[in-house]
Amino acid sequence: MGNSKSIAGGQTTIPAKETYVWYRKFMMEYPSGLQTLHEFKTLLGLQGLNQKANQHVDQVYNTFDMNKDGFIDFVEFIAAVNLVVRGKMDQKLKWYFKLYDADGNGSIDKKELLNIFMTVQNLNGQQTLSPEEFTNLVFHNIDINHDGELTLEEFINGTEKDQDLLEIVSKSFDFSNVLKVICNGKQPDTEGVSSKPCDKAGLGVKMK
Repeated sequence: MGNSKSIAGGQTTIPAKETYVWYRKFMMEYPSGLQTLHEFKTLLGLQGLNQKANQHVDQVYNTFDMNKDGFIDFVEFIAAVNLVVRGKMDQKLKWYFKLYDADGNGSIDKKELLNIFMTVQNLNGQQTLSPEEFTNLVFHNIDINHDGELTLEEFINGTEKDQDLLEIVSKSFDFSNVLKVICNGKQPDTEGVSSKPCDKAGLGVKMK
């Protein structure tokens, strides 16, 4: 149970003790061992979203559903936890790229980036830059061949070299709130939530 596939590729090892804590929590919430898209949205209080926001949440869910069977099982769940908390930056950037690449063609254009960032901003309240400013910044800084599209290589190399951009991208996809909800069984942005379940798992999720 300690080994888990990685959402962004490669193999990761999760200590058995931590994995067991998450396994008990997951099975308490989902006795069938499977989480549906509806349950994912319900857990995070994401019902009643507009169409674009719904599409983004669906895309997040689909990237976690690695075998594309329409469910998140525990192996997929723990891989997601590991990516969010322990993943190396290049692994996280590969995952971010998948989320930005809405049509799955292996590149990101300005429209995709604008739409996804706008949706993410609506969901998490990140207001550092407007979607237009963010999109222009990304393409100005890392679209090295100026073709209006970003490949995975351009995205990773360019973002890693630009610390300001890296910070913005990382904050935009900060899923520590998701883990807070799973750990504590409460909705995001709840004031004064204890982090003990997360601490017990040894994952060090920061509570805002």
